Amino acid sequence: MIFADLGLSTEVLKAVKETGYENPTPIQEKAIPYVLMGRDVLGTAQTGTGKTAGFTLPMIDILASGQAKARMPRSLILEPTRELAAQVADNFETYGKYSKLSMALLIGGMSFSDQDSKLDKGVDVLIATPGRLLDHVERGKVLLNGVKTLVIDEADRMMDMGFIPDVERIVGLLPPLRQTLFFSATMSKEMRKLADKFLMNPKEVAVSAPTSTAATVTQGLYVVQRAEKRPAIRKLLKREEVRTAFIFCNRKKDVDILHGSLVKHGFNAGALHGDMSQSHRMETLDKFKNGEIKILVCSDVAARGIDVSAVSHVFNFDVPTHAEDYIHRIGRTGRAGQEGHAYTIATKSEAKYLDAVEKLVGRKIPLLTLDGMEEVSEEAAEIAEREKKAERNPKSSRRRNADEAPKARAARKKSEPATESTPKPSVKKENKAASPSAPKRRTPRHANDEGDAPVVGLGDNVPAFFKIPLGKTAQK
Repeated sequence: MIFADLGLSTEVLKAVKETGYENPTPIQEKAIPYVLMGRDVLGTAQTGTGKTAGFTLPMIDILASGQAKARMPRSLILEPTRELAAQVADNFETYGKYSKLSMALLIGGMSFSDQDSKLDKGVDVLIATPGRLLDHVERGKVLLNGVKTLVIDEADRMMDMGFIPDVERIVGLLPPLRQTLFFSATMSKEMRKLADKFLMNPKEVAVSAPTSTAATVTQGLYVVQRAEKRPAIRKLLKREEVRTAFIFCNRKKDVDILHGSLVKHGFNAGALHGDMSQSHRMETLDKFKNGEIKILVCSDVAARGIDVSAVSHVFNFDVPTHAEDYIHRIGRTGRAGQEGHAYTIATKSEAKYLDAVEKLVGRKIPLLTLDGMEEVSEEAAEIAEREKKAERNPKSSRRRNADEAPKARAARKKSEPATESTPKPSVKKENKAASPSAPKRRTPRHANDEGDAPVVGLGDNVPAFFKIPLGKTAQK
């Protein structure tokens, strides 16, 4: 089948042809006709199968007729992350180049005023993350009662990130008569219950088992000690023919540490995680897409939403704590039928996470041995020895103590054995008032100079006219 068989307009077909695509992916082949018919769609497809074009292409044709009103978008696409939202916006710009459609992107880290100006002009397509959209709704800058098409993309990721209450609130602001497209990489019982709340008599489309991994990806597992992880990843990067690669860590702190280690050892690497500013994140992504950065060390914030077609390798520096994230991570490679490689570096302490991954994908990940493991172990031993020396270093110890929380520091001191020392001479407590650093107390208005006892009556300072007899005053 070719794109012309799906019923798309000549403008869209022309834009698709210019991108070099001739045949639709399975999810596009199944979903596009139903979207053009106006049906609700429940789509299940793993990352990298072309879901985004599966709803952007028919939406461009649906929105070709009609006109947007100020602050009233005609369609709404909800995405869990900024990167995914930006990717969808890129798709609309690419495939809608011959259609006169206006678009606004509402994501965090961008100017409110720029977003407000676009909304005031009226937009056909509004692409947003739930939090930023609700910010605009609460400020009265966008009205959702004119939305005719709603897309909830990566719904399982929305649930993982805790966005479902926000999504439910947004859906409550939409007109009941609308077309809803619901896409998810996995379809658990919770996902199906959620879809039933939003969809009306949907047409279900699925291109593969929701827990499967792409057949074009070669997978492997290396089990090492914790201290051996960084030397092992560097060994793999040197051994493999890496064109571009993702390295996934579970924690943002480890992203920074591993990135610094790779740069120190001469690798062309960049870092990406949620604590970075939006401008820095976008700059790093652009460099990675353009080939200026070869290796991207990242957290799961980048597991979805980065559309780079020629990623040769994915490395799991940590086994993901959520098994579904394994599918999303390795889905960054082996896209569009190309060959990909995904390797996981695990420790014995991560066995329970690894068991969950293998149970989800339905098979064991092949256990491999790393050539030159002796060198890796030696380097890991050196790293461990340096860390021990740093702990024994008094300066390092003082620095470490300064970083301790007060309660932890007090508990540590309490647990330390008492040592004999010269008793400190007792120091008499000085009067606080005499201390030059103590603040001066404000003298009460009723106090005299000799003390703080209040004056009773008039004391010795009786005015003279009080002593004049009443009779004499009257005579005068």
